[in-house]
Amino acid sequence: MTRVLVIHHDIDLADQETDSLRRRGYDVRQCMGPIGSSCPILSGLPCDLAEGADVLVYDAFVTGEPEGAQALIEGMREMHPQVPIVLVASGMEPEWIETAGAHGVTPLVGNPTGDRLAAAIQEALGALAPAQPSVEPPGAQPET
Repeated sequence: MTRVLVIHHDIDLADQETDSLRRRGYDVRQCMGPIGSSCPILSGLPCDLAEGADVLVYDAFVTGEPEGAQALIEGMREMHPQVPIVLVASGMEPEWIETAGAHGVTPLVGNPTGDRLAAAIQEALGALAPAQPSVEPPGAQPET
């Protein structure tokens, strides 16, 4: 099961994203980022929650200001380069977003519905969603 850490400054929106992802089979934890408590990344330290995740889903405005969010994402990429990041921007995509390189993220601009979040997570992980095996009901005749 894919472990997702949702980092969002708005607890209600974080709950919605978390519920949507859990319904799709993800193991999800939440963090309010630096608005909720001190953030180890902004202090130049690794984040225990990030180390336990397969992918991070970040609110682009988690710090409340664009420059702070950029510093947080860059710090996270430097401390945890192996953990992909989906950067959610409900409105406009921040100008500083990089999609490649050391600070690269997978942007998700617009309404972060469960389906869109799941697709962005799969893109960030660099994998397609696992194919569902086709199961025929008992007594079904094969098509010819």
